Amino acid sequence: MSNSKLVQTSKFLSFVLRHQPEAIGLTLDTDGWGDVDELIAGAARQGRQLSRELIEQVVATNDKKRFEISADGQRIRAVQGHSTRGVDRPFEPRQPPDVLFHGTASRFVAAISREGLKPGSRHYIHLSTDEQTARSVGLRYGLPVVLVVDAARMHAQGFVFHRAENGVWLTARVPPAFMRRLG
Repeated sequence: MSNSKLVQTSKFLSFVLRHQPEAIGLTLDTDGWGDVDELIAGAARQGRQLSRELIEQVVATNDKKRFEISADGQRIRAVQGHSTRGVDRPFEPRQPPDVLFHGTASRFVAAISREGLKPGSRHYIHLSTDEQTARSVGLRYGLPVVLVVDAARMHAQGFVFHRAENGVWLTARVPPAFMRRLG
């Protein structure tokens, strides 16, 4: 299987499982699970050929571990990153590391400095435990900027953090007082 095919399929799965399942007639439950056969059929109606084998390969090889398949192999979901209203994944509150990182593009820094980090259309802000991951995320949107989040101080003041299965840290918002620009 070509790397290009895997990347294209991963992007398609992200779009459908995180943001617009209705684009292919897929229904997700509140935990984000959708039926694999319905996913394949819906994709085919839109002219995209998927197979269980291809889906399983994308899930197994995705470096960000964005997806998971249920134990019975019948359902699939995105681990985090949802903007779909009907999905409301329960994540257990967790004590975060002292510091977390957020990658963004330089063109967003002024607004973030005024308003803090907001989830936008997604349910949560995504944070990482290392600077390099944050820099890679920021690079996707332009000239990267890494923000350092004082997660320990936020947590001590009652902000709730969660950790998705793929290691991404989640929180509802980050006020400006709890972050600084790296470098």
